[in-house]
Amino acid sequence: MCLSIPSKIKSIDTEMNTCIVDTMGVERGASLDLIDQDVVVGDYVLIHIGFAMNKINEEDAMESLKVYQEIIEKMEEQDRLEAIAQSDNCPNR
Repeated sequence: MCLSIPSKIKSIDTEMNTCIVDTMGVERGASLDLIDQDVVVGDYVLIHIGFAMNKINEEDAMESLKVYQEIIEKMEEQDRLEAIAQSDNCPNR
């Protein structure tokens, strides 16, 4: 299962129409080809299969990230490792 975790835009490459986002401390690239809103560095977006799909406000992003952090803290170490391994199987572009 792929979950869309709020990701903060760290940089934008306007030539390639891509961005680098920070998702709970992990940086990855994402395409801006499918988002229908203007975004700038510092905005929060939801990523799906390597594409920024929606911009969300910071308050909603912080609330979601808080819930994700609570879930992570309650998981057993083995469950965390399995969740990470499964997330690596989600297509990212």
